[in-house]
Amino acid sequence: MNGTVAGAPVSFGVFELTPEGAETVSPDAMCEALQTTGYRGIDLGPIGFLGRGPELRARLARFELELAGGWVQLPFSDDDAFTASLPELHDALRVFADAAEAGPARLPLPTLADSGSAARAAAPGRGAAADPLTGAVADRLHRNVERAAAIVRAAGFEPTFHHHAGTFVESPDEIDAFLAHSDVGLTFDVGHLVLADGDPVEAVRRWGTRINHLHLKDVDRTRVTEILAAGGGMAEVWSGGAFVAFGRGDVDIDAVMAPFAAAGFEGWVVVEQDVLNGPDVAIDAFLRERTADQRVNRDALRRWL
Repeated sequence: MNGTVAGAPVSFGVFELTPEGAETVSPDAMCEALQTTGYRGIDLGPIGFLGRGPELRARLARFELELAGGWVQLPFSDDDAFTASLPELHDALRVFADAAEAGPARLPLPTLADSGSAARAAAPGRGAAADPLTGAVADRLHRNVERAAAIVRAAGFEPTFHHHAGTFVESPDEIDAFLAHSDVGLTFDVGHLVLADGDPVEAVRRWGTRINHLHLKDVDRTRVTEILAAGGGMAEVWSGGAFVAFGRGDVDIDAVMAPFAAAGFEGWVVVEQDVLNGPDVAIDAFLRERTADQRVNRDALRRWL
């Protein structure tokens, strides 16, 4: 297996939904934590968090990290909103190009994702009931993903698509439909598949040849069940401790990784342990806890990577 292990800002509470006013781990402290625990890459996080241009390249070089990819969420099911959002895609691609100027061993993958809807975000794993994906909406989504993919490829990168709980591509059936209508590779996210009541091991058998990017999580299924039963949405999942360090949840990481190892998977393996810290977090203690978790996660993958 010729993969490269990366960490992610979301594992340190830094992503697009970090509460306004909450103290966050600095980019240098995060990069240092990943470097010292054995990671070789980092996901982008919010655009600009790691810097741009020379600042971005210098930070990555200083901590011996490469850019693995980055989240680009777009409203694929709405033609007008999608067109209006294209400047965001172009902005993200400029940041990927900034990082690529350093001549990395492995290029980052722009990670496309659907914006979903408010109804779906409030009912993760239950989207088909909360806000059904009709034929017309699905057609728009598939068509606009192809438009975005063409833009990404024209910029010199290969796109990947992230199925995500709370969006219009979350369940195994919706992922099947997406793959049938697109040639874009799949970002396989273990945790989000579990939220959508999917079986990660079966999913690898089902979609293995289409997977070009890995997002690995362990999941406390009991906690997920409690959150969803109480009517929680994605914010409650992220803040409620649903995603835990490897070996502390219910995902059989060995069974997930074995087929990729046997097939000689080549690409980024991004460890994500999504957390949403509150505004009153003690940031130094939070950083120590997150760093300890990432050390556990990295060590759990050493038999393969």
